[in-house]
Parts: sequence; structure tokens; C-alpha cells
Amino acid sequence: MKDELAQVKHARSEKDYPELKLEPDEHVVLHLKRSRVGVIALWCMVAFCIIVLSFALIMIANSLKNNETLLVVNDDALGYLRIAIFALYAVVIAGGMVGQSIYDTNEMYITNRRAIQKSRVSLFANSMNIIELRRIEDVSFRQETLFDHLFHIGILRMSTIGDETTYTFRFLDTPRDEVTTISHLVYENKRRGKANGDDE
Repeated sequence: MKDELAQVKHARSEKDYPELKLEPDEHVVLHLKRSRVGVIALWCMVAFCIIVLSFALIMIANSLKNNETLLVVNDDALGYLRIAIFALYAVVIAGGMVGQSIYDTNEMYITNRRAIQKSRVSLFANSMNIIELRRIEDVSFRQETLFDHLFHIGILRMSTIGDETTYTFRFLDTPRDEVTTISHLVYENKRRGKANGDDE
């Protein structure tokens, strides 16, 4: 019965996450994504930049209209200035879209055997870390700033045995159940490893 259930879970995980290349007895238990609070904060920054650019455009237009500048600007030059401001609008919005894409592609998958982390910090810099759960020594969740406490987000940390590497996943919604689940899976993998005589 257990074998059949494991096969069903594996088949479902392979269907839902074909990019992970799971082992025959492996299935996804948790799929962690970053909090939507980060996306909202990103687009608030974009909106702020657009407001600043709009204010600058209005101030420049008023100063030119009232001849409060030393520059002599004709209608053509003013048109080019407006085009430049609108081009900056486009750059800011495109930057927001790229930022959201980068933010959303940071994910972590917890299987019954491994932790698989996909990280991206720019359009061209990305990495994938794969950690055997039995190699994890400590699982914790930390909130380090006022922003974290206000919006109930923080950092998931997993430290490994031996090289003492710490893997982090930022902007995660307060994962009370997730940390418990990961800790239980780590314990089960360590217990299984000891039963099989594997080295820690």
C-alpha cells in the first residue's frame, strides 16, 4: 500500500514539476515561493519613480512657460524633452517588469529526499542548489527587520553538516507549518540513513 501511494505521489510530482528530474522514489512535499508583499513593494517603488518624473516634467514645463530659466527652448526642444521623460517612464516600467520576473523565479522545492533551490539575482545570473535533507543540521526561520515583522515575512535558513554552508530563502511568508514539515523530513531522512548505515 505504501509503495502504491509513493508511486502515485511520484507520478503527480513528475507531472506538476517536470523540470526537477525526480528520483524514482521521490516526490515534492512543499513548493515555496516568495511573498507577494515584495511584488507590491517593487511596484510601489515604480509608482514613486513615475510620480517624481511627472513632477519634474510639470516643474520644467512651468519654468519654461514663465521664462524662469536661462535656457532658450523652442517648441521642438520642449517636444524632445517630453519624449525623453516618457522614455524614462518606459524604462522604469520595464525595470519593474524585469524585477518582478526575477523576484518570481526564486523558488524552493522540498521533496521527501532533497531541498532544491532555484535562485536568480539578475536576468543572466541564476543558480540551482540541491541539498540532501539528511545533510541538513538546522532549519530555522528569522525575521530581522521591522519590515519583516510588519508584513509577516522573513528568511528560511538551512545549515548543512560538515562544510557548515547556510542556504537561505528570503521574502517567505511566515512558514510555521513549513518549518515543522521540513524539520520532520530532515529527521526522517537522518533516521533512514542511520538504519541503512549511511554516514552522516
